[in-house]
Amino acid sequence: MRRVMVRYKVKPDRVEENERHVREVFEALERSRPENVRYATFKLADGVTFVHIAMHEVTDRTSPLTSLPEFKAFTAGVKERCDELPESVEWSPVGSYGLW
Repeated sequence: MRRVMVRYKVKPDRVEENERHVREVFEALERSRPENVRYATFKLADGVTFVHIAMHEVTDRTSPLTSLPEFKAFTAGVKERCDELPESVEWSPVGSYGLW
């Protein structure tokens, strides 16, 4: 199981565009319903910082999440939307109550 957290800040005038892309990814997940994928996106209180948390199985070096065309479209233009580029870190659970 791969666990990743990604954090970045978008330009204030690109927030709605970023949210649209995020919604499209979640709509694609609802349609395709890949197994063993857990994914959440949060917008922080400053209104421009986004955090994505993902857990998914990786088979043959591919992820059911990152393989989605909507996810590829989302990531294709992320650099142009950002004031602070995405920082990706892998994580390990220490404890959780009802989250996953």
